Amino acid sequence: MSVLVTGAGLIGGLAARLLAARGERVVLADLVAPAPAGDAAGRIVDATCDVADVAALDRLVTRHEVTAIVHTAAMLSTAIRRDPFEGARVNVLGVAACLDVARRRDLRRVVIASSATVVYSLFAGRAGEARPIPEDAPMRLVGERPASLYAATKLAAEHLMLAYADSYGVDAVALRLAAVIGGSLERPTSVPGRLLAKLAEAAARGAAPDLDDPLLVWGGEEEFVDARDCARAMIAALDAPAPRQRVYAIAEDEAYTLERFLAVAACALPGLAPVAPPAPSTGFAGFPHRRPARSDLAAARDELGFRCRHSLEDAIRYWTGA
Repeated sequence: MSVLVTGAGLIGGLAARLLAARGERVVLADLVAPAPAGDAAGRIVDATCDVADVAALDRLVTRHEVTAIVHTAAMLSTAIRRDPFEGARVNVLGVAACLDVARRRDLRRVVIASSATVVYSLFAGRAGEARPIPEDAPMRLVGERPASLYAATKLAAEHLMLAYADSYGVDAVALRLAAVIGGSLERPTSVPGRLLAKLAEAAARGAAPDLDDPLLVWGGEEEFVDARDCARAMIAALDAPAPRQRVYAIAEDEAYTLERFLAVAACALPGLAPVAPPAPSTGFAGFPHRRPARSDLAAARDELGFRCRHSLEDAIRYWTGA
């Protein structure tokens, strides 16, 4: 018996190692051969698979006697802007394949990595409203449009997950991850990763960061989460006895203005010189509206037993090696 983790990237690799550390047998699958996961006990089996190929995925699940799936494989915003059709194939059909294999093989649970960007389209209608943003809001407000191709694929995936749960009884959960802090500084693949790389590079020079990229600045507050906490959340969702809500927001308890984010970064990176941040009218990553309120994290605490362990300062220190 084993757990399949799709996507050998940052969160998938961390989740695989957490599972292996507690004695699980793990199949870590990616489109290309995954890098060694550092599993001294040999509990992680590397596999090559196109997650959107349902027949190949089904063979993998059968061969390794998989009982549950942690699905992290996806194309991120930058990659999707370059190849939107491939992004839709991977991000939507990949989820559909995982859900359909779970239906065929009666798997005990599928946990899907979603994104907080799916709620950004709600911000315009909630301007000035300070109440927490509920996880099911985009499900109820069907007239709301996702604000990016990436968000559109993630929201489509969530709807597929809920439909498979309702129609076939597939036990599945989606986690809306806030802006993820972590990963390689040399080749950052996300907006927060690019921001972190700029801050670390400026700190190494004892200089102020260059913030001329409009995607790297924001007005109002934004939520963040350490990649290590993302992996922990995936495992918590895998283990939760009764995840009734099925869609959960995952973020640190705090939210940050750009000015506060830079102040925290300066504490974590002593060489970082101060900079007067701009005050754009847009929200995080260039989305047209600022976040009007924080996410409601109560369901993740109550139903998954999950809370983040790592603060923003801890995350910046860890992932920059400061």
